[in-house]
Amino acid sequence: MAEKHSYQGAMGDRRPLAARDLVRARIYASEAEVIHDALRHLLRARPDVKIRLAVHRYQSEEISLGRAAELAGVSWDQMREILLEKGIQPRLGPETVDEAKAEAQGLRDFFASRK
Repeated sequence: MAEKHSYQGAMGDRRPLAARDLVRARIYASEAEVIHDALRHLLRARPDVKIRLAVHRYQSEEISLGRAAELAGVSWDQMREILLEKGIQPRLGPETVDEAKAEAQGLRDFFASRK
């Protein structure tokens, strides 16, 4: 369970830190921007969370193994092993032409981003 963080205000009040506090302080333009940045930092600091999220999306959204690996920040082979360790049989190969095209485009995008 996530730990609640609070801070001591100028008047001695203790309340949870909220995204709106960072917006009011003009550190961020919007609460959505605060949340996006916080999630980005969380996923950088906690690779286990990235992997769990990728596994969840692989199972629930039927993303490709390659896309799950990209989200988890691991290689295709590593992602396959992670799935097998969790008792999940990887879906290998696209089942339709549209899936094959989407997977090929995903690979092109992935390799283009690595240049």
